[in-house]
This record gives sequence, structure tokens and C-alpha cells, in this order.
Amino acid sequence: MARVFVYGTLKKGQPNYKHMINTAKGIAKYQGRGRTVEKYPLVIAGKYNIPFMLNIPGTGHHVAGEIYTVDDQMLQFLDEFEGCPDMYQRTTMRIEVVEWEGKSSAAGSSVMECFVYSTTTYQPEWVQLPYHDNYDSSGTHGLSYVLRESR
Repeated sequence: MARVFVYGTLKKGQPNYKHMINTAKGIAKYQGRGRTVEKYPLVIAGKYNIPFMLNIPGTGHHVAGEIYTVDDQMLQFLDEFEGCPDMYQRTTMRIEVVEWEGKSSAAGSSVMECFVYSTTTYQPEWVQLPYHDNYDSSGTHGLSYVLRESR
């Protein structure tokens, strides 16, 4: 099993969460909430308003998201879904656990390595876009995410 940190449309309540709970694609078990130890720019970009974490450590915000353990089948699905390695690259990042599933938040924080889909293959102008610390497809940014099946 591998640990994966998701910060965009794969989170609970977001448009692509359905893939995380589709056991035909593999197993993904929710572990808790976390955020990046280092700051990164999280932007909403492209004509489909896709959330991208730009792999520029030290710039932007501590990005909030969810931690999952996934099996090899789900990891392979996520690689394909995320267009890895062309659109996103799967790298390891240090993630601070904010809240473990089923445990009180007083349990103390810890830091762990997780796979994260971020990108170094972004358009140069994306660096000028607003940076977010948390993604919500129906957030105040007003940029509606376009589902893959609607493109």
C-alpha cells in the first residue's frame, strides 16, 4: 500500500471523488486530513478550471488535502487519471497530519511522506494566477471545474 495526498477534485465532496471509492479501480482508504509541510502554489488553470499544485517549493501556501492509502491497482489508475508523467508528475512530499480518521485532534501532529500529483510542466503564466490553500470546485473563486466527460 502507498500513501497518496490529494488536494483537488479527488477529495471527498469534489467532482472526481467517485473514482476514489470505485473498488473496480482499486482500493483507496481514507486516513485523514493533512497539509503540505512546505508551501506550494495551488492554482486553478486551463480552459477546464483544473486545480494544479505547481512544483515550486517555498512559494504559495501550505496546501490542505486528504491522505489515503491505496493499493497498486488504484495507484496505477491515479497515474493514468492524472496524466502522469506528462500533465502531472507523482513525487513524494512531506505532509503534516492535521487530523487522523477516527482520532481526536489532540493526538498530536506527525509528518509523513506521501505521493502527490504536482506539476513542473505548467504554462509560465500560471505562476501569476491567484494561489489557494484549499481547493473546492464550488468555492468563491467562481471557476467551475469541467468534468472530463463534459470536455
